[in-house]
Amino acid sequence: MPVSIVIGGQFGSEGKGKTALEIVRRSQEEVIAVRVGGPDTEHTSYDRSGERRSLRQLPASCVDKDVDVAFPAGSYIDVDILLKEIAALGLDGESVSISPLAHVITARHREWEMAGKLISTLGSAGSGVGAAVMASAARQATNFSLRSAFAADEPRLSRFIDDVCTRLRHHLEDGNRVVVEGTHGFGMSILDGGYWPHATARCTTAAGALAETGLSPIDVDDITMAIRSFPIREAGDTGPLVGEMSWEAIAEETGRGDIACEMTVSTGRSRRPARFDAELVKRALAANRPTRVVLNHLDFVGDEQELADSQGNLCAFIQRIEADIGRRVDWLGFSGITIVDRP
Repeated sequence: MPVSIVIGGQFGSEGKGKTALEIVRRSQEEVIAVRVGGPDTEHTSYDRSGERRSLRQLPASCVDKDVDVAFPAGSYIDVDILLKEIAALGLDGESVSISPLAHVITARHREWEMAGKLISTLGSAGSGVGAAVMASAARQATNFSLRSAFAADEPRLSRFIDDVCTRLRHHLEDGNRVVVEGTHGFGMSILDGGYWPHATARCTTAAGALAETGLSPIDVDDITMAIRSFPIREAGDTGPLVGEMSWEAIAEETGRGDIACEMTVSTGRSRRPARFDAELVKRALAANRPTRVVLNHLDFVGDEQELADSQGNLCAFIQRIEADIGRRVDWLGFSGITIVDRP
């Protein structure tokens, strides 16, 4: 069965949204785009007109508005963010489906994370996802203050409620594709990443994303792992970052004078860059066994036309990463738009 899963191999912001959109555009079948987890810091992609879209709740792979969108039971939904993004893209009610069992993030969930100082001590985005996960696991325990909320009980979502599991199954049985867009990156996984407590509240591997969709492992024929040339974490006490360096050092090292400090739109915080950490990526490869690897943010190193120079700095950079991780890269990403096949 044709299911594609897109996950990150570092700490997030690896270009998962752009990569998922590329898979959608290359697909010969009809596609349903699935977003698991909760509102991320942002997934950025450019629609066919070239307009930049930064989405936190909707999958970035839906920006061309030619696919349906589904939120399965493993989704955590901030209703205000979702409705705002649906309106901004001009999606109609029939193109968005939400499982009645999808979790709704409440103001109480966000307040709990704020009171617990997760934002100031761990660098959490404070989205409320972690609190919603805990409320679900607590199962209404009387000695735990947080309660779960579900899409079925949220009036503002009533027009989107559908049996998402059955809809995805019928879609697959008709020979069509499902593209699952994961969140965060391998190093942020609460189970596998190795950086707890500086982690998200969920498992961020392909297996974790699949479990949240309600689909079977035998449905999957494509796992795509996105990585970036220089990994990042958010500024502040957000956890260790092997080989941390400054944006100025990257610009000097690569000779790219136009490299600017990256900022996270949702939090307004800067991002901490580092040299490529092959050991982290090798662990991510072992956990995910991707069928495709995408190396993004190569515009930090060179331009696409430099791929023609097999002896140039750009090709040397790519070949060094491939040697270090023991795996050929399949797609190459430049800027926020371009993805090309590895020559």
